[in-house]
Formats: sequence, C-alpha cells, structure tokens
Amino acid sequence: MHSPSGVELAGLASLVVAVPAVALLANSGRKHTGAARRAHLLLAAGAAIATAAALAGLLSSLFLVHAPIRLASAVAVAMALGTLTLLVGTLMLPGAAESPGAAVRHLLDGFVVAAALWFVGWVLVSRPTRLLGDQTPARCLSMLLPAGVAVIALGLTAVLAMHAHRPRHVTVRVAAGVSLVALAATALSAGICRGWAGVVLLGAVLLPGGLVVVARAVKIADRPVEVVGDVTQRNTGYAFVPMSALVAAFGYHLAVGGRLDVFGFLGVSIEGFALVARQYLALADVKRHTLRLRQRETHFRELAHTDPLTGLANRRGLVRALREPPARERARVLVGLDLDGFKNVNDMRGHDVGDAVLTEVGRRLGANLRDGDVAARLGGDEFAVLMWATPEEAMVAGKRLLAVLSEPYETEDGSVFLSASVGVADSPAPGDTGELMRDADLALRYAKQRGKNRVERYQKRYDELLRRHSVLENELRHAIEREQLRLVFQPVVALPSMRPVGAEALLRWHHPELGAVRPDEFIPVAEESGLISMIGSWVLDQACRQLAQWLAGGHDVWVSVNMSPKELHAADYAAQVAEVLERYHVPPQRLVLEVTEHAVATDMDELIRRLCELRSTGVRIALDDFGAGYSSLGQLRNLPVDILKIDHALVAEPESRTGTAAPLVDVVVRLGHRLGLEVLAEGIGTPAQRAIVEEAGCRLGQGSLFGWGVPAEHLQAQLETVRSSGARPVPVQRARPPVPPSAPARSQVIMLGPGMRQVRALLPTDPAFVTEDGSRTSDQDVRSVDAPREMGQS
Repeated sequence: MHSPSGVELAGLASLVVAVPAVALLANSGRKHTGAARRAHLLLAAGAAIATAAALAGLLSSLFLVHAPIRLASAVAVAMALGTLTLLVGTLMLPGAAESPGAAVRHLLDGFVVAAALWFVGWVLVSRPTRLLGDQTPARCLSMLLPAGVAVIALGLTAVLAMHAHRPRHVTVRVAAGVSLVALAATALSAGICRGWAGVVLLGAVLLPGGLVVVARAVKIADRPVEVVGDVTQRNTGYAFVPMSALVAAFGYHLAVGGRLDVFGFLGVSIEGFALVARQYLALADVKRHTLRLRQRETHFRELAHTDPLTGLANRRGLVRALREPPARERARVLVGLDLDGFKNVNDMRGHDVGDAVLTEVGRRLGANLRDGDVAARLGGDEFAVLMWATPEEAMVAGKRLLAVLSEPYETEDGSVFLSASVGVADSPAPGDTGELMRDADLALRYAKQRGKNRVERYQKRYDELLRRHSVLENELRHAIEREQLRLVFQPVVALPSMRPVGAEALLRWHHPELGAVRPDEFIPVAEESGLISMIGSWVLDQACRQLAQWLAGGHDVWVSVNMSPKELHAADYAAQVAEVLERYHVPPQRLVLEVTEHAVATDMDELIRRLCELRSTGVRIALDDFGAGYSSLGQLRNLPVDILKIDHALVAEPESRTGTAAPLVDVVVRLGHRLGLEVLAEGIGTPAQRAIVEEAGCRLGQGSLFGWGVPAEHLQAQLETVRSSGARPVPVQRARPPVPPSAPARSQVIMLGPGMRQVRALLPTDPAFVTEDGSRTSDQDVRSVDAPREMGQS
C-alpha cells in the first residue's frame, strides 16, 4: 500500500462525476417504453458496468502495489464488457437502424472501419516502425481488448454519421460518447498496467465526459426521425477509404522491412470477413428489395386494371383479357351492359346510393359468371362481360343477366328499380380487340334506341347505320350555310269548305350526294348532336319571313312551326320567338308553335311554365299528335294550349266493336270543344275519313287529301284562287264558355288512342253533348276528369 498522489486523487474525483451520469441514464430508461426503453436501460447498464470497473480498478491501484498486470486485465475485460453494452444500446436507439438486420449491417460496417484502424495502428506500433519507441506498451496485452472495442466504437460512430436516420446528430453524439468511454477504458487499462499516472488521469477524465455526452444526447433522442428503408439510397462507397488505408499501411510496413505477425493478420482477417459478410447482407437486402418491388408492381398493376368501386376489371383489365391467348377452342363473345335511367338515381337520391347500386351490379355480375369469364366496369353505369361461348349461348346469358340486373336494388333510402340494355358481339379472330369492343358498343346502342330493356346482337348493317349517322351529323352541320335545307308547307283547311286557312312548315333536306334525306332520319341526329337548336332557329326565321310575305300580299293565313323539347326548355326561347316576330312585323296570333304530346311526359310544372312564357308573347300553342302518347285529360285541362291536333292514327282507326270507324275522333273533338280548344284532325287521306271528321264537328283538317307539303310559291297559288271567297278566322286563345245548368252525367271509360292508358271521365248523358235547353255543356261538366289509370282499372 502506498500514499496516493495528487494525480491519482484527481482521477478518482473525476470518476465520481460519472455516477450522476449513470443515474441520469437510468432515470431516462424508466421514462420510456418499448424499444426506446430497452435501449436506454442498456445504455444505463453499460455505463454502470464501465464506471464500476473504472472505480474498482483505480481504487485497487491506489491501495495495491502488486499484480498491476492482472488488475489491468480485469479492468480491461470489465470496461470492454460495459462498452460493448453501450454499443448495443446505441444500435437499439430510435433512428439508429430501422430493424435488427440493419443494426447488424451497421455493426459489420463498423468492423470494416475498425479493422482498418486496427491495422494502421498495428503498423505504427509494431517493428520496425515503433512510432512510440520505448514507450510502446508491448507488455500490456490486457489493453488489446479495450483497444479493439475502441476502434469498433470509432468505426460504428463513423458509420452512424453516414447511415443513421435523420436527424443524425443525436445518434452520432451517443456513439461519440461511447467512443470516449472506450478510449477511457483503453487508457485506464494501459495506465494501470504501465503505472502511468497521467494516462490513468486521462482515462478517468474521458470516462465521465463520455457518459455525460451520452446522458445529454438521449434526453432528445425521442424526436421524430426520417426513416429511409430503401437500399438504393444507402451509400457503401465509404468502404474504399478503410481499404485504401489498410493497403497503404501494409505496403509501407513491407517496404520498411516489417513482417506480418498475428496482430496484423488478425486485422486483415477481420477486414476481409467483415467485407464478405457485409456484401452478403447487401445482396440479401437487394434481393428482398427487388422482391418487394416486384410484389408492389404486381399489386399496382392489378390496381391499374381493377375498378376500385366494384372490384371488377376496368377497361384496361378488359383489354388485357382480350389480348390474352384463348384458353379454349371456342369463340370469344363480348356482352355490353348499360343501366337504363341510372342518371336519375344519382340526381334524385345522390351519388352514395348510386355507388351502392353499382356495387350491387358488380356483385350480381360476379355471381352469375362461369369459370374463365371476365366482368368489367368500363365507366359510369356501363359494364361488359367477356366469355368463351357461342353467340347463341351468349344471347341466353345476356337475357339471364338482363333479368338479374332488373331485380330491385335495396338501399338505405329504399328500393331502386332499374332496367338494363344488353349488346352482344362475337369475333372468332384473336387480334381484333378494338373491333370487338366497338361491335358490342354498337349493339348496345341499338338496344337503347329500340326501347331499352332488351338484348341485341351485333349485325353488320349496324356499321352502315353508324357510318350513315356520322355522315349525316357532319353534313348537317353545314347544311344551312350550303343552302341545302328548305321549307315546304302543308295546307290546313277549313271544314267542310276545304278552304286553305293556314299551313304547317315542314323541314326538308336535299343533299347533293345523299339525295333527299327523310326528316325522321336527320331530326333525331340533330337532336342527339345538339344541332336542333340551330336548325330550329333557322326554321322559325324562314317560316316567319314567308308568313310576313303572305300577310303583306293580303292572304289571311297562319303558319305553325314544330318545336323540339330541347328548344322548348331553352331559357331564351320565348325571347327568341318574340324577336323574330318583331323583326318581320308578324302579328303573334298568326304563329302557332306545336309541341308533341310526348313532351307532356316530362316535368309538368316545368312544361306549363315554359308554355306560359311562350303564350305571353301572343303566339298560339298546339298540342301535336294527341292520342299517340300518354297524356291524360287531367293534364290537358292544365296545359296552356289553344289547338288540339288529333293524331292520324285515330283518324285512320278501323271499325271498332261499336261498328263505327274512327270512333274516338268524335270523343276527342267534343272534349276539345268543351275545354275551349280548337281541334284539328291530321292525316286525312280519304273522303271517308274526311266525312267522319266533319261529322264529329271538327272544323280544321290536314292531310294528303288536301295536299302534301309543297313549296311556298305553290301554296301561294292556292291562296290566290280562294282569296275572293274569304278567309278562315285566326284561332283565338282558349276561353272558357259560360257555365250552363248542371246536367245529369254518367261515368264512361274511354281509350284515346293506340298505346294510351284508360281514363275515367264524366260525360253528359246526351251523346250530342247538348243540354236540354239546347246550349252546349261547359268546361265545368268535365272537371271531374281523373288522372291516367293503369290498364284494366275501372
């Protein structure tokens, strides 16, 4: 035992400072959970082991004067164990590595750097270099273990400085503190072994300094870090620097006559094995990363070919299935499906209900497919099914799917009822993907045009019709400027005198190459393409111009012009009519605008509002084709119309069970008169039909018996011949006659025309619609007209 020197006491005092740092690390570990808690507790444990070993070694060196080498070895082993525990805790800190595998990779990278440092150090202290000369601690083999741990700590610090997750400064500070502890362990071991008081003091100062750095750094180690798990973003070029240093040192060592001993061989071996192991792990990482990329690519490829709402294939998925080689020796058939009226579901009930319906459609399609069939949602409410079958089998399957899709759809807002249209196209050739989809789309389009809720199989003539449709649309856009359109006028005559009192303007199109195109062919094309408004404006302008010329010539006539539903619902149509009338100075009552009965099936409130706007300009409104649609007498009472045009189907109706031809003409004429309407019978083609209409009391007639549509000059010639005989009064606005005394009534169920529903009306008992005092019954006698009822109701 000897008296401690001032240096030794200073070193002991410095080690005491490490105790609070150990306490701080232990307290930090208790405040955390999970992986962070384990990392902090490992750091606290390593710090405690290193501090205890240092205190025990220094106290022993103060009071024991023998066996310094054994004491140094014990201190080296204990402090190396504590330092290794600190290194493990550092690798487990959040942000140091994303996984245990990454921690192993960091450790191997640290070994690469450490082996190079070890080898360079060995070259410097071994013969013949002997950088420290006689002070080289060759006899203290115990310091080799903490020295090796120190170079590993330094190498790991360098690796974490390059590869730890951002922000890296926390992890690097912890690793740097551990490196100071490792250097302190080396210094204490060497100082105790050689009796160097200054080196012991250095180690005693470095140990608490390193632990304080670690304790302060872990206090902010819980901040979020930017995790980078992509192996392509890892840089391994740093391995060239240690290898270059190793090769340079070894070359210098050999150049000055040195030899490779066991310690140099150890450094080279560790370097080689660490590089091989690191390369193996790197290749394994690349393989795993490549596998994940392939799996993700497959997943995203499937997502790119899958509809996210229904889980069916999308258009890309269908095209991919069409391009695949056939799995069976059978023809491919594509079935196109489209929901009828689905837009109303979205508009009236919202898109959530619409999505629920589409999801159910996808489920029903998937449940009714055979193995190998592919169902796809092409967009919106359009679906398709690719199957391997004969066209006949596909037609049967299409009818089955039509029935399945027509079943009610139960939603949170109640049941939804929809029908569907189906188009079937087959193609045995394997490379006609686009053509097959086009054929199915054509068949689906014609299923829509032919009434919906049906299955249509593609036919070659559909191509001609489509081509014809396209040509008509393109040519119709320039028909006005090329002066290909013209108006003809079909006379309206007064009955029974057959004197022309008005005319209906009819549109004709004569193309220089296509010839005469029928109105029933190009009018639907104009409506579908949006050209009907432009054409309707031209017709209105030309008709009013001709009417102004006739009126200026002294002819007391009126002209009627047909309105399309799109024109009627245009916001500025009434203003447009008023502007044309003012431009040509035409009295408004001379112009009659005809609206078809099919327009009555739309929103009644909106229709009445639009007709009232037109009627406020002074023009007259005619309800065309009455008897061919589904309008009721109740609707007729509310519509602001002035003229009722009886459909030609009623005029030409054969004898019924009553034995009378066209029996409904009499009913409609009398009802129209009771409602204060002028009645015009269309389609009169024979004298017999004329006689029936006259007998019914109809005062206006139109049809081939009185003339077809002719140019304006021809009709003007007819007007010239009858100018001296007087003119037919202009139709007046609808007025209600005075209310007569009530008359007994009877209930009668009538049918207004082909396809019309039965209605209940209260009619006067007198077949001649005349009361006992000889006056006509008024509009009040038919106020009890009911709304349309289903066929067969009483």
